[in-house]
Amino acid sequence: MKKIFTLSLILIVFFLYGYDARSQSISTSMTGNNINYYNGQVPKKANKEFQFMAYFISQGVSSNFYPENVFMKGQVIGRLFGDNTTHTADTSTNYYFEQRLLPFFIYQPHLFNGKATLRASFEIDWTWGDQAYGTGGNLGSAISGDQVNIQTQNLEVEIKPATGWTVNIGLQRLFDTPYDPYRTMFDKMTETGYRLMYWGTDAVGIRVNRDKDFSRWGFGYFQLYENDIQQNDDVTLQYATYEGDVSPLWKAGGSVHYVRDRSSGEGGVSIYGQGLNSRLNEYNGTFKFKFDGKYKADIVWLGGFFSRNADFMMDRYRLTGFANYNIGKANEEISGEWKTGADIGGLAANLRFGYRYGQTTDDVVTIETVFSSGDDNNLTDNKYSGVITGNTWGTPANIYISSGSYILFPHANVVNRYTPLIADLSNMGYGLLGGAMNLSHGFVPYKFTGKVGTSWAMSMVEPQGGGQQIGLEANAALKYSLGVFMSVEMHGAYVWLGDFYDSNDNSYSYYINGTKTGGRPVNPWTAFLVFKWLMF
Repeated sequence: MKKIFTLSLILIVFFLYGYDARSQSISTSMTGNNINYYNGQVPKKANKEFQFMAYFISQGVSSNFYPENVFMKGQVIGRLFGDNTTHTADTSTNYYFEQRLLPFFIYQPHLFNGKATLRASFEIDWTWGDQAYGTGGNLGSAISGDQVNIQTQNLEVEIKPATGWTVNIGLQRLFDTPYDPYRTMFDKMTETGYRLMYWGTDAVGIRVNRDKDFSRWGFGYFQLYENDIQQNDDVTLQYATYEGDVSPLWKAGGSVHYVRDRSSGEGGVSIYGQGLNSRLNEYNGTFKFKFDGKYKADIVWLGGFFSRNADFMMDRYRLTGFANYNIGKANEEISGEWKTGADIGGLAANLRFGYRYGQTTDDVVTIETVFSSGDDNNLTDNKYSGVITGNTWGTPANIYISSGSYILFPHANVVNRYTPLIADLSNMGYGLLGGAMNLSHGFVPYKFTGKVGTSWAMSMVEPQGGGQQIGLEANAALKYSLGVFMSVEMHGAYVWLGDFYDSNDNSYSYYINGTKTGGRPVNPWTAFLVFKWLMF
């Protein structure tokens, strides 16, 4: 009995010693001082100094509109039937594939403890089989490839001097919402503020943002065009914006934007130039001021906006809206003297309502209306009563892509061809009244969804030889999720053109219907199959 007791005691001591040694080994390995007990099971801490994200899209497209200019094999932007030579046809149909990669690189060194960040984003686009062994963006996938085609979107540094403060310096996002574009989901920025209808692009400058618990505000200075550094021929933008929380559901705010333009149309996009009197207006579908010589322009935008439940999180109803008035003056040099070229004053407004009838944000009905004033005499009274947006200086400098439309208004599933009927809120200076309605449904929540929609628009001013009805669109889409932020989608749309396109008037801009001979063009349609992946 004594022997058995002694043997048992020895075994217990041996077991406890071995257990304690094993525990120490595990404990030490978990604190990083020993060796490899969990090697291969517990991942090492990620290096947060460097991050990579990317957005990939590839699609096969079929449509009946295309540019007639043989040199436009790369990117085609602007108004359908505009100076980009895009036309519809009932004898030809497009079939092509295209793809885009948007890589994002973020560097946040531990040395600055999260208070300094470098961001860089680029763009690589092409139509399959378009070109090889050359130089230029939006091309480079022909056999053998080897194209120099990377384009810089952003290259900026962010400093966080204190909690809630950010200062961004360099080439960065320029959006017309009160939210920080680097800390806000893109969908939210298309639903708030001015919904990117005035400014939605990239520009170089400095921006300061302050985000508090119940308010947010910011101001910025951007150099849109420098032109000759020794001359006073620049285009600059300054703005200030504020939004406050009225209640947990309601938010309201306002902004002021100011553009000082001394360029007289110099600089800009390739041969098109930029500014009030440039060909860029004919390309983008904005109003062209027919100044023959130099001009000086000062333009101010005064606006207010509101939102209710913008995130669709508090209850089933969402409501957003804005009103924005642009006011200013453009003086023209005539025979060495400065005279009034145009007094500027135009109004735009938008109201959008959404109802979530199901369990997810895929089960939604949205209805919206958009308005912009027009000018009916082409500056014969030295007054312009229409709207001006960033598209007067860039292409595209704003992106109204959240209406649910595909052809009548722009949409986001594009790579090299961005050619809606109404590419700008001003509608070539004629103004517009339009609306859109969409119904989406999640057949399998977060997995398989469908959408049907319609949109309509009319001109506020009747063009010579035409009417006010621009068109009516019907569209539909199906989306299947393959995984987290990876999906396959099918889209289609058709537009019945109105009597607005019976006009071949060119008193405002390029011929409205894209031809000198008149006659309503063929109705446009499109269909495409898309693969998307947001990777991070």
